[in-house]
Amino acid sequence: QFSAEFKALNPMQQVPALKIDGITISQSLAIINYLEETHPNPRLLPQDPKKRAQVRMIADHIASGIQPLQNLSVLKQMGEKKMEWAQNCITSGFQALEQILQHTAGRYCVGNEVSVADLCLVPQVANAERFKVDMGPYPTITRINKALLELEAFKISHPSRQPDTPAELRA
Repeated sequence: QFSAEFKALNPMQQVPALKIDGITISQSLAIINYLEETHPNPRLLPQDPKKRAQVRMIADHIASGIQPLQNLSVLKQMGEKKMEWAQNCITSGFQALEQILQHTAGRYCVGNEVSVADLCLVPQVANAERFKVDMGPYPTITRINKALLELEAFKISHPSRQPDTPAELRA
């Protein structure tokens, strides 16, 4: 992501970036929203406006409130304290997320259908595992993540199975 070639694709030098339909889209939620609008089957946003708002709230909580604090650019600045920094950011975010999910969850983050919120949850739990966060205080997050990882789409798209995943983080 720090190559000149990738910088031409995404000037922020952050992943993900997707080239599709003659355009390049960066930022996870922008990519997910584009795919939802252009390939709406299966649906990742509920039809019910209240549930759709809950899905977006959870997705934003993760994608804007927790994840950016663990970007490589931030962690590099933390030096020797990067593990402690990442654990604190994830723990703080997961404490709030656990409370939210206790009101919205069914089998998944919002009810019993996979949604955008679930797409955000799995990689964040993978980050929590990477940074050795104790998941004991987050039984709802753990239960949902486990249910999602039973689905083939989540198994094959897991961060630990991507071709550019560093060897020490591969499944």
